[in-house]
Amino acid sequence: MNEEWDLSKMKSRPNPYAKRLKKQVTLRMDTDVISYFKTMAEETGIPYQSLINLYLRDCVASQRKLHMAWKA
Repeated sequence: MNEEWDLSKMKSRPNPYAKRLKKQVTLRMDTDVISYFKTMAEETGIPYQSLINLYLRDCVASQRKLHMAWKA
């Protein structure tokens, strides 16, 4: 390491962005859902996992609820 880069005297501090870090989870999704987001990812240039996160974030922001009706 270059001598002018002596980091041994540097004080540590907490990460100010730690609250905004993402948490890794495992989800089981249908292949057609993944294909849909991967196709959108190719069109937009945004990674498909980021697109899924953006869509879910929009659902949270707009308080969108899923309306399901089970067939009798």
